[in-house]
Amino acid sequence: MSRERVLEAALELLDREGAAGLSMRKLGKELGVEAMTLYYYVPNKDAVLDGLVELVLSRVTIEPSGDWRVWMRTFAESIRAELLRHPALMPVVAIRPVATPGALDMVEGAAAALTRAGFTAKEALHVINAVSTFVIGHTLAEAGPDSPQQPDLDLTDRPVLARAVADGLGTPEDHRERFELAVAALLGGFAPQS
Repeated sequence: MSRERVLEAALELLDREGAAGLSMRKLGKELGVEAMTLYYYVPNKDAVLDGLVELVLSRVTIEPSGDWRVWMRTFAESIRAELLRHPALMPVVAIRPVATPGALDMVEGAAAALTRAGFTAKEALHVINAVSTFVIGHTLAEAGPDSPQQPDLDLTDRPVLARAVADGLGTPEDHRERFELAVAALLGGFAPQS
């Protein structure tokens, strides 16, 4: 038993039962121990949720070298891919601050690389925040657990919308295209201000 094993089991439970199904009692049962045993590894459920954010962020690809826009695009794509693997975690990631040492280390690495590209420390964190917030919001809208199904719309007098739907609006490919377009536009708008 370790903190890492507790978090892996919590992620499996969350993937299977959703956020409402995650409790210390259920997590203990998942691991074959009493819930009280878990408190030796994680102090409370909030620590589990923070740890889940850290766990998913630890799987995000970030290799900050070369053109910062290229690696930030890879960073954004990697966050999206991890969130799509764990849709029940999306609302948790959307509202939990990055607070654990491992998650802060990932942010520190990205921010340091952006400062080497000419951004001030504050600007670097603004870039990371803007990209991360966009990715989380886009992915939550794309595949979040509460995403509505595409409604049956009357587009008779809306030829542009009808053409967009006929061209694949709302398909998985369209979500990816919109994501890539928006990330490129977002990154294209950033530049060091100093």
